[in-house]
Amino acid sequence: MVKIVTIVGARPQFIKAAAVSRAFSKSAEITEIIVHTGQHFDDNMSKVFFDELNIPTPHYHLHINGGSHGAMTGKMLESIEEVLLKEQPHFVLVYGDTNSTLAGALAAKKLHIKVIHVEAGLRSFNMRMPEEVNRILTDRISDLLFCPTDTAVANLQAEGFENLPVKVIKNGDVMQDAALYYQNKLAETNGDKTIPTAGSYILATIHRAENTDNPDNLRSIIEAFNEINTTTPIVLPLHPRTRKLLQQQGISTTVKLIEPIGYLEMIQLIMNAQLIMTDSGGLQKEAFFFKKHCVTLREQTEWVELVQNGVNIITGTDKTKIIEAVETLRNKESNFEIDLYGSGKASERVVREILSYSAE
Repeated sequence: MVKIVTIVGARPQFIKAAAVSRAFSKSAEITEIIVHTGQHFDDNMSKVFFDELNIPTPHYHLHINGGSHGAMTGKMLESIEEVLLKEQPHFVLVYGDTNSTLAGALAAKKLHIKVIHVEAGLRSFNMRMPEEVNRILTDRISDLLFCPTDTAVANLQAEGFENLPVKVIKNGDVMQDAALYYQNKLAETNGDKTIPTAGSYILATIHRAENTDNPDNLRSIIEAFNEINTTTPIVLPLHPRTRKLLQQQGISTTVKLIEPIGYLEMIQLIMNAQLIMTDSGGLQKEAFFFKKHCVTLREQTEWVELVQNGVNIITGTDKTKIIEAVETLRNKESNFEIDLYGSGKASERVVREILSYSAE
């Protein structure tokens, strides 16, 4: 029996865990212990995801949130170490690029426990992003690196991972597994009847510190939203912290603001939207999964294949560029059938490769 401790703490990780944990549950050879660090702690960002996605209730909830990056990561490292000493797993599995990811990987490596990194090899090449630091350090101390794309594999090769005692695997993107699974579930229930009419709005999100904590960037984005909103309504789920920042900076908006929402409701909003505007990495992919164009409100993206295939335009926070990108994509026809992320089989590959590695 292979025992795996999985570390989660943020919305995208809950979605990925929904897919991979479902695949683990189908194997008689794997036991999974889930640890929730508490990094996303309000119900709309955490509990609702476990409830609606049918993720097993975490065996441990560490309730660690708030504070500086150093304080949060340090507390997580200490608490995760205690769990690992108690559980003595064969592997620790981490997802993505959050403080929870780095803390889980560090705690495991210090105890000589093998580290599995799902969504390895991504690079924005922007070291000012805490996510970039987290993912680079996590990759370097991982033993099994599951890469979602050819670009991710190439990034690791360029960094010399072929010379390290690790296994690099292109398995596809487990978020596509989740998206396709829950799309089918929604079709069975007919979904939420309160979602706006298909094609009647643009869906937008902003949450990255480089945008929300920079008054100039935040103002430029909102001004672009306000102008676009005069011709096409924008729906913007917004975290209370960002709402407060808008008030503090005296930035007014005419778009429709809604509270943070669960994953199933987000899927429906994506499916019914004309297109997506976001600074989220995950939402860029989810737009593609549901055949929507995307405007990325950042200076770079880890998901370069979306840009290369013409379904995503990077604008940064420039008001004019954002407006022009929306006009370019509004009526564009693109090929969304191309297989970029594994067509919903990525989680199955994770299970097979872990069992194969354990048997070596």
